[in-house]
Amino acid sequence: MRRDVRAQLDSTEQPPAHGLEREEHRAQVLDQLKELARTGRPHLGFPVEYGGKGDIGGSIVSFEMIALGDLSVMVKAGVQWGLFGGAVELLGTQRHHERYLRAIMDLDLPGCFAMTEYGHGSDVQNLKTTATYDPATQEFVVHTPDTSARKEYIGNAARDGRMAAVFAQLVTGGESRGVHAFLVPIRNDDGTPMPGVTIEDCGHKAGLNGVDNGRLTFDEVRIPRTALLNRYGDVAEDGTYSSPIESDGRRFFTMLGTLVRGRVSVAGSAGSATKRALTIAVRYGDRRTQFERPGTDDEVAILDYLGHQRKLLPALATTYALHFAQEELVTALDELQHIDEPDERMRREFESHAAGVKAVATWHATSTIQAAREACGGAGYLAENILPQLKADTDVFTTFEGDNTVLLQLVAKGMLTSYKQEVQDLRPLETARFVAEQVFERVIERTAARKVIERIMDAGPRRDEEDSLYDRAWQVRMFEDREEHVLDSLVQRLRRAGNDGVDAFDVFNNAQDHVLRAGRVHVDRVVLEGFVGAIDGCTDPDTKALLEQLCDLYALANIEADRAWFLEHGRLTSQRSKAVVAAVNELCRELRPRARELVDAFAIPEQFLQAPIIAD
Repeated sequence: MRRDVRAQLDSTEQPPAHGLEREEHRAQVLDQLKELARTGRPHLGFPVEYGGKGDIGGSIVSFEMIALGDLSVMVKAGVQWGLFGGAVELLGTQRHHERYLRAIMDLDLPGCFAMTEYGHGSDVQNLKTTATYDPATQEFVVHTPDTSARKEYIGNAARDGRMAAVFAQLVTGGESRGVHAFLVPIRNDDGTPMPGVTIEDCGHKAGLNGVDNGRLTFDEVRIPRTALLNRYGDVAEDGTYSSPIESDGRRFFTMLGTLVRGRVSVAGSAGSATKRALTIAVRYGDRRTQFERPGTDDEVAILDYLGHQRKLLPALATTYALHFAQEELVTALDELQHIDEPDERMRREFESHAAGVKAVATWHATSTIQAAREACGGAGYLAENILPQLKADTDVFTTFEGDNTVLLQLVAKGMLTSYKQEVQDLRPLETARFVAEQVFERVIERTAARKVIERIMDAGPRRDEEDSLYDRAWQVRMFEDREEHVLDSLVQRLRRAGNDGVDAFDVFNNAQDHVLRAGRVHVDRVVLEGFVGAIDGCTDPDTKALLEQLCDLYALANIEADRAWFLEHGRLTSQRSKAVVAAVNELCRELRPRARELVDAFAIPEQFLQAPIIAD
């Protein structure tokens, strides 16, 4: 799929995105979206019976490749085919599929995904927009009760959208049945707002100005009963509500879970942008010289300086690690989509995994693109050299498709749920650690990569040898031990929430730092396992050896960054801690001659690397 998209991109002119006026940029992005629609690639992820290809994994990989170029195109494509199209496909039923999917795939029906409200972002369950059923006319009345319920930051709304998938509280027979999605026309064919619909432009943003984000307000807008996307909840002509899922809460989370592919796509797109930034910075560092080497007339390439290597090479190692974690995630999603009725635990574990990788990948993009900009000095601040636009366009990735802080809490909640399922009645403090050790071994995912890890662990770490820092079993155990300890101690902090007279919210809120840490160290371990699994599948000896070194750098740089924890908890001695730092330095020096090879392996089309600072 990547090769096919590269070939297509190589034959397609990619106009520059920087320096454009907002309306000019929006028009250019829409033209590029129309060109993308003509290729048929948006059909990849949709059902075969409606003209799609039924290839979920392929659609996400294709989406990642789009992110090598103008990220406004990627985001607008994501809104149209991922969010709007995904809502219709996954929350709707046959009547919606037959009427809308082909028009959505072909861009004949540009749409929006209207979930976020001015007063409610992450708290989707308490959205204020209402859709009240009127049995006399068999219509829903969609209404914005106050300013806090205004739909905010809605892609495609300000300029191009014709219909929106609006998330609102379904009210029928005087009873609220929770948040559901409704298809609401927002513009006439001539582009003017529909009666009762007010559309405002969000205006200039820090980045992604080729995307027409807007605000939507509804003043008792009437839509037919059939506009309800009714896969998980329906309303009969007389107003009777029915659902295959009895619990309102479980129904809500099931509905949101069907849209998880958006998070997977964002994680992959963040990876593409990171790869592009690193390619520019490494190529620049490989050719830019600064200061003479003592005793010679030769100036030194800045990438030969250890300080410069430390800016870029650990980040490059993490980018590879996240690439392999993303491939595991896409494979798992593709497999999950082909299971008719995946069990709840399987779905929950995947959603948690997707949330964690999205959070870590987007935070990594933000920090790495900044490091790449600094590594290119003042030249990296010029718009012509791409990095400033990448920095501006990816900054929002950490807070859209799920705020990263909230997503890590979701990861931790999944860990705690697995813990509780293993031990319903937590033991007293003196035996809790033993219990945690037993539970931890049972609740970690049994993935293909995990089987590789278990084989490595069975071989046993060489803790007393000089090279034990490079022993994969030792590295994995450090990651596992940290996760196990953090989860165990978090459980102990939260045990009080079940006591009489204790405010459970306060207990959880006071432990929120610990909750976030539990989520983060869990994802770090999962990412390491994905890297190890990828290396195990590599057949070329030279490539495998190079990836082994890169994996060492990822693992040891992660341990180095968290030395305070490992020292505080007795996992490292001070001497051992210093040895970790020395090992990271040594790995940077060893990998420096192959840094250009490692970024060239991303195979980014040269037309997306037209930065003067790296031009021949």
